[in-house]
Amino acid sequence: MMMKYFLFILALTLVVSAKAQTALLHSPRGAMYQIFTQHPGDKIKLNDVVTLDFIEKTDKDSIVRSTYAEGKPIKFQVTASQNITDLMEIYPLLALKDSALVKVPSDSIFVGHEDRRPPFFPKGSFTTLVVKIERIQSLNAAIAERDSLMAIQRNENAAEAAKFKAAEAPAAAKYIASHKLVLKTTASGLKYVITKPSLKRKPLTGDTLLVNYAGRDLNDKVFDSSIEAIAKAAGLEQPGRTYEPYQVTAGVGQVIAGWNEGLLLMNEGSKATFVIPSNLAYGEQGNPPVIGPYSTLVFDLELVKIKPIKHPVAAATVPAKKPLHKAVAKKKAA
Repeated sequence: MMMKYFLFILALTLVVSAKAQTALLHSPRGAMYQIFTQHPGDKIKLNDVVTLDFIEKTDKDSIVRSTYAEGKPIKFQVTASQNITDLMEIYPLLALKDSALVKVPSDSIFVGHEDRRPPFFPKGSFTTLVVKIERIQSLNAAIAERDSLMAIQRNENAAEAAKFKAAEAPAAAKYIASHKLVLKTTASGLKYVITKPSLKRKPLTGDTLLVNYAGRDLNDKVFDSSIEAIAKAAGLEQPGRTYEPYQVTAGVGQVIAGWNEGLLLMNEGSKATFVIPSNLAYGEQGNPPVIGPYSTLVFDLELVKIKPIKHPVAAATVPAKKPLHKAVAKKKAA
């Protein structure tokens, strides 16, 4: 069907190209046009939403763009004409299924933008468009259709999201079992194990931390790492990246919630594995294209160094004096 329309419009273009320029009419703004077919029915009105196919050609009949080749017509609202290039003078002359040829001076397209003029549109040349009106809708009808399609899409997205959400917990449990991980679970749902303990200090909120890490999904696919050997082994393409420990401020929300909480559980020099559920990572949206919705993530981390800030010293609490027993108080008074 696409090829049939393409050949039809192309044939019309060749026919008109063979005719004299005097056969073309002129719009008030100076565009030249010819209507090939005039179908019965209402003409396009201001604010109507039009769907059309077109072929754009140079003076030498070279095709610049074709919606037939792209497989998708364009859709837009008809508004008052602002300039010769918007063709808004031409559309009200057409009805459903009408076809027309329009020639617009290329100089009017690139006025003020000569640096963007391609060589196939030299000064004094024309761009030629052959358009066919495929659909005409009132603005209200177009809005109603759009809202309906959006509602359908939302329902489809919600159904798809529900599938991902339902699959997350079983997939995480399967991963933990297959990797024989023995994990602790925090109140938030973060699962972790300290794989290399350390007796050095723990970070406090506001400290600067230097962290090496490797992040993977539940299929053990590494999606990011600060360690060059791991990144290269995983085939990650990270041109220009400097492989070094990642710097983060502890406890202030600079990173995903699972990291924000988990790093405060580590000691300087320790290593840990975090299994982070999606609600503590990238949630229902994910982080496309690498991380899908409702994705549990696994991170191996090493807290390389802590750069502590000056933390306020808590004031010592002085216990309140207990009231003297009445008898003792009388004796002292005497």
